[in-house]
Amino acid sequence: MPRRRVIFAAGEFYHIYNRSTNKAPIFRGKRECDIFLDAVRFYLQPKPPTKFSIYRKSRQSFKLDLDQNIVTIVNYCVMPSHFHFTLRQERDRGIQQFIQRLSNSFAHYFSVKYKKRGHIFEDKFKAVHVETQEQLVHLSRYIHLNPVTSYIEERPEDYFYSSYNIYTGKIKSDIVDPRPVMENFNTVESYKNFVLSRKDYQRSLEQIKHLIFE
Repeated sequence: MPRRRVIFAAGEFYHIYNRSTNKAPIFRGKRECDIFLDAVRFYLQPKPPTKFSIYRKSRQSFKLDLDQNIVTIVNYCVMPSHFHFTLRQERDRGIQQFIQRLSNSFAHYFSVKYKKRGHIFEDKFKAVHVETQEQLVHLSRYIHLNPVTSYIEERPEDYFYSSYNIYTGKIKSDIVDPRPVMENFNTVESYKNFVLSRKDYQRSLEQIKHLIFE
């Protein structure tokens, strides 16, 4: 059965996912992940001041305006062959613009660097509307546990390309807003316990099975 078309609305939350063609590893290491996350920050703006490639070479010449973002990033995880975001749309077509600009920019970088022809990502990113707070909370755990369930790391805090350490206060970020999730927890420790609860995590898959694409 084909997946229903998602209607994006301002103020609503969405799980956004895309992967590489044939599941090839495109986020191969620190350099690729850092460039991708740098592009994430750059493309939050409604009107980027220049091309990302130019910004990377002389970023001191440009001031990014992060006060009027087209989306709010609630959480993310960049895996070797794919990425996840939970996004809140802030203006019309914000999610489409953000993901398309981000994907096209990284695909261009990757194609040039590795002399790759053809598509880097699958043609269309996938999206599911997150309808309840319960879904939002369970989805955050699913996204933050991706490196653990994929046996890349034993602990989510050891993976540097997700927003988990932002949630726990280990690092600071001006592009991620954990509040929509963290307002459901009294303390950071309670969220950490929630994420690390393997038994509860398996149970929660039933709660979010329609939000997961893999």
